[in-house]
Amino acid sequence: MILRFLLGTMLLALSIGFLSCSGKEEAGNSGEKKRGRPPVAVEVAKVEVADHSEGIDVVGALVPKFTADVRSEYAGIVTDVYVTEWVRVKKGTPLAKMDSRELEILLQKASASVEMAKATLLQAEVAGSRANREYDRQVKLRERGVVTQQALDDSLTEKEASAARTEAARAQLRAAVEDLSHTQTRLSKTTILSPMDGVVSLRVVNVGDLVGDAGSQKIMFRIVDTHILDLTVTVTSAEMGMVRVGLPLTFSTDAIPGKIFTGKVMFINPVVNESDRSVKVTAEVKNISEQLKGGLYVKGRIVTGKRTGILKVPRGALFSWDVAGKKGDLFVVKGEIANRRSVQTGAVIGDSVEILSGLTIDEEVVVRGGFNVKDGDRVTVAKMNRG
Repeated sequence: MILRFLLGTMLLALSIGFLSCSGKEEAGNSGEKKRGRPPVAVEVAKVEVADHSEGIDVVGALVPKFTADVRSEYAGIVTDVYVTEWVRVKKGTPLAKMDSRELEILLQKASASVEMAKATLLQAEVAGSRANREYDRQVKLRERGVVTQQALDDSLTEKEASAARTEAARAQLRAAVEDLSHTQTRLSKTTILSPMDGVVSLRVVNVGDLVGDAGSQKIMFRIVDTHILDLTVTVTSAEMGMVRVGLPLTFSTDAIPGKIFTGKVMFINPVVNESDRSVKVTAEVKNISEQLKGGLYVKGRIVTGKRTGILKVPRGALFSWDVAGKKGDLFVVKGEIANRRSVQTGAVIGDSVEILSGLTIDEEVVVRGGFNVKDGDRVTVAKMNRG
């Protein structure tokens, strides 16, 4: 009995010793494995300080601010065309000429009528002078009692009649001059002139065409001035409270890559579009170099404000990001250790994200390779991106 008890005690002691040694060995192996994990290769970038312009993203098309569609006020056959498309013209430059032979004849007749009216007026004025002198003579004779009252009255009547004939001749002269002026005006309309400085963007008339016939709205030429362009965009009703006249608008176009142009908000439509609850905003763009063309599609931004000294990191630094909740997580590298950190996010600035809290300037964050990193891992910087 005693022997069996001693054997059991020895076996129990041996078992406890074996288990104790096995546990120490496993613990040693685990620590050795953790210490032996290789560092993770990552790319990092420093937290940067930048200025941020707040605004409203918009799209629209450029159109010339000043455009003139040239039509004929006179019905006739085109005899000459002096310009073609894409030619620069000044105000008053002849564009085309129409058949004016009939009006030239009418002009000659009107000129002759004016000369006849002048001659008639001259005759009436001479007769009036004679009648005035005769009346004055009759008055003196009547004072002496040489002539009768009837003769004096007849002289007065002739004087008044002569004055009336003179006024009639003057009226005829005025009518003849007005008729001449009207004919000259009609004749001037046979030459089509440019109404403004610009470029001929459209020509739809040729020699032999009949233009200006009754009821016709046919355009002969279109003149555009591209030195000033209008950019019309739409802004949602939720954003229109931020827009006001005078705000700058920056934009770019695929037609001229790599260049940014500027304009200024000049007009805000007071009526909201009922279909989509948006409002039209028109900006004026100076185009002195004439690089921009009417009809170009552009993408722009109405600048509503500016903030300075904000912190930002590349988007790729956030391995988790709640955009609506404005929070995210990233890894901050200090020495050789990467530590997970939660941050509060703000505006999106191109390929970067504003950090409102959780980081300080010049801290380094993992931008590539973070999917292999765990909190507290050792890292090696494969490439420094100071971006």
